[in-house]
Order: sequence, then structure tokens, then C-alpha cells
Amino acid sequence: MRRRNVLLIALVVAFVLLVLALRWVGQPSRVAGLILAEASKSLGLEITAAGASEYRLRGTPMLLLRDVVARQPGAPTPLLRAERIQLEVPWATIRAAGDDLTVRRIELDAPQLDIAALQRWLATRPPSETRIPTFTDGLRLVRGRVIGDGWSVDALDIDLPALYPQRSLSAQLRGRFVSGTLAAPFDLEAALTRPAANAGLGLTGSVGVEQAPWSLPMRLTLSGRVHDGDDGLGIDIVRLGAAARYRNGDTELPFVFGLAGPLRVHEGEVRMSPLGFALRGRDAIPSLHARGGFAFGDVLALQLGGLIADWPKAWPELPEPLESSVSALPFRYEYRGRADLSNTSAMQLQRDATRFEGRFRLPEVLTWIDAIDNGTPLPPLAGHLSTPRLEIPGGTLEGVEVDFTPTPGEAMSP
Repeated sequence: MRRRNVLLIALVVAFVLLVLALRWVGQPSRVAGLILAEASKSLGLEITAAGASEYRLRGTPMLLLRDVVARQPGAPTPLLRAERIQLEVPWATIRAAGDDLTVRRIELDAPQLDIAALQRWLATRPPSETRIPTFTDGLRLVRGRVIGDGWSVDALDIDLPALYPQRSLSAQLRGRFVSGTLAAPFDLEAALTRPAANAGLGLTGSVGVEQAPWSLPMRLTLSGRVHDGDDGLGIDIVRLGAAARYRNGDTELPFVFGLAGPLRVHEGEVRMSPLGFALRGRDAIPSLHARGGFAFGDVLALQLGGLIADWPKAWPELPEPLESSVSALPFRYEYRGRADLSNTSAMQLQRDATRFEGRFRLPEVLTWIDAIDNGTPLPPLAGHLSTPRLEIPGGTLEGVEVDFTPTPGEAMSP
């Protein structure tokens, strides 16, 4: 009789526990909380989901989280926010307890990634073997945003049909790079030989640069090798070629250009040094080649030095003997300021024994180019020119020194 009573009590307790467990499992927020707690512990992050959560166990298990925030403990800036994250994982992956990283599909709505916060977190992680997951039905990201130092990528959409560790992959990327009043919309197709460091990378598609009142649409092709090191993420052996067209009102100037060098993104800053640059233009666009470097974070810093092949025919005619010379024009260019190049640029230019050092603002020079047929023959710049000899109608000048000074309303800051 006592044994029967004990068995009956045990059955009742087990039934009550089962009811309580089912009730607990039936509350998605508690399931999501348990999963996020384990993920937070594993990743060294604080991960929360303030919105209503959902899950499904039939078929392929699915977990949906809303209003997700992930940050380092104590960090003021989250490294990730997202309106919605949906994860579909096969039962085989769940039973494998980490030995199998196969995921059916991941969807992210309005994720926001802070590059500097991400890299600070990555710097705290212990070295471990990199394992690439498998996405059998791919990844979809919509309305994303990546935040750098002084720049962002907005309205980012990524469509990745599938991902396998040892296979090539392709993806579609759309978005809009923004820095101050400058914007650069893009629509690109990307391809990787495999999802790993040192893999071959290819990009092709359309990119535009927009800064009212001008725009610069272009078609580009880029190739390189994926880099992941202590100096940041990036691309090695970059080779970029583009066909572009400068537009401003009725003015339209086509040209092509190329870039080469290593690209790095570190602590929110983008840099490329050493940089090789070549430009092939016509009309008012010169042809040149140069070397230098650039860095872009809270400001844009650019340095170039090289040779301009010849004085563009659309520019004002030079006095003799400069006009008859067939020598290339060595130059140096430096800039530090806003990404739209609207701050003051410094230029050194030489032809034979004639030298010029000056300063100018690119928007003013572009305005001058647009009106070059009807406006003043002198570009809007400040500087100093020296030449041993100039021929002018009616005579010859020797030992010439000329200072260019803008009008008071156009005075340029250093």
C-alpha cells in the first residue's frame, strides 16, 4: 500500500512538473531568454531581445527575435542592433551540439553594426579555430546600416543564396555610402572563391558619387584577395578599374581610372597605402599616373605624386615656351578635410623649369571648368609661379615671379 501511495505521488509530481514545463516552453520569451543567455555566455556579450519572440519546433526548428541588442559588458555603444532576426536550424544541427554548423536560413531586418565596437570586441576574443557555417537556404539582410568613423553605409540589402565552407559563393549588395553631404549609392555583384581569408574576391556593378550640383556615375570592376589580420579587415592586391562620367548641368565629361594597392578597415577607418592611381581623360580631364595613399575616417586625407601626361587642350592656352613643350608635368597633391573635397587642396606643378605651388577648392575649380568657354581664363586658385622666361605679344619676360591671389570673397583658408 505504501509503495502504491509513493508511486501515485511520484506520478502526480511528474505530471505537475510536465505541465509546468510545457507552460514554460509555451512562452517564447522564456525560450528566447534561455537561448540568449547561453549565447551571451559563449560570446562574452550582453544580448537581449526586448520585442515579442516566436519559435517553431515542427519541421525545421525556427527562432525569431525582435529588437535585439548585443554589446560588450559595460560598453556604451552596442556592436549590433536589429529589428528582427530569424534563424532556422535543422534538428540534426541541434542534436550535434556544436559539431555540425549547418543552418537552413538567416534573415535580418534593419541590423545596425558599429565597426569600431565590433573590432573592440573581436580584440578581446581568444584565438580559436575559425569554423565557417553552412547556410543551405542562404542569408537575407534588408535595411541594414554599417557605422564607421565619420561615414556609414545605409539602406544596405544583401542577398546570399547559399554558403558552404569549401565552395565558391556569390551575393548581391545594394546600399548607399554616406559621409556628410556626399553620398555614393551602389548596386554590386560579389563573388568569393571560398568564404575564408586569402580567398579571391571579385566585385562588379554600378557606383555613383553624388554631391549637389554634380554627380559621378560609374561602372567598376574590382578584384583582390581577402585579408584578415591584426591591422584589420581588408583586401590585398586590389585592382580596380572604372568607366566614369562627370555630370554638372549641361557639362558631361567621360573618363576612366584605375586604383591598385592594399585596402584596410581598422577601428572604423578605411585606408589604402601605398596607392597606385591612373586617370585617362579627354577635354578638360587630364591623363595622369601617380602614387600615394589615402585614409578616411572622421576626415579624408589624400596624398598623390606623379606625372600629368600633357596640358589638356580644353584648358586655357599656355604662354610660350610652355605651350610648345612636350614634357610631362610632375605634380604633388595633398588634401585633408571633408569627404566631398570641398576643403582646401594643395598642389605643386612643374613643366621644365617652370614651377607652381598653390591652393584651391575643388568645387570652385569644377564650376570654373563648367564655364571654361565663357568665363575667366584663370582658374580660381591662390599660389606662386616662377619661370625663367615667358613670351608674350610684343616681348619676352625673363625671371618671372607671379603671385595668384583670389578676390576677398573667395579667400581660402589653409
